[in-house]
Amino acid sequence: MQQEDQVLKTIRERRSVRSYKPDKVPDEMIDKIIEAGLYAPSGMNRQPVIILAITRKDVRDRLSKLNASIMGTDTDPFYGAPAVLVVLAKKEGCPTYIYDGTLAMENMMLAAHSLGLGSCWIHRAKEEFESPEGKELLKSLGIEGEYEGIGNCIVGYPKDVPEASERKAGRVFKIG
Repeated sequence: MQQEDQVLKTIRERRSVRSYKPDKVPDEMIDKIIEAGLYAPSGMNRQPVIILAITRKDVRDRLSKLNASIMGTDTDPFYGAPAVLVVLAKKEGCPTYIYDGTLAMENMMLAAHSLGLGSCWIHRAKEEFESPEGKELLKSLGIEGEYEGIGNCIVGYPKDVPEASERKAGRVFKIG
């Protein structure tokens, strides 16, 4: 299979996974996913994205509880995934920071799929890191400056992988 075909196959087959096995994801795999995120394009190559790799269960569970409270529930919004890769982007001096963080999220989800892992974008990272607890976590890591939470990329071994839904028609308009 040609390389272009493999990339397109990965894009077509990746699904949001919402059911995970508790097995730890090896650090080498987490590092590859992070690398994919760091290689995402960014406006004028400013590279405003930082990634928090959370695999320690107590910190992962604290973040899950914070996310759930923002959502108004007490269930695990991370669906049991053992790893959370939080994408944040520096706001100052980077008008494209939200888009840049979004591209990093997509790269990481595609990388996770290519490694045989499941992933899903979980929202509310913005609110998590606007909270006193989120700000304290950043401060404890020595992260200074104004960062906005873009998304939580949960990662793990999937219990179940959903089927792709049919693509909606009428979304392409060709000129020329």
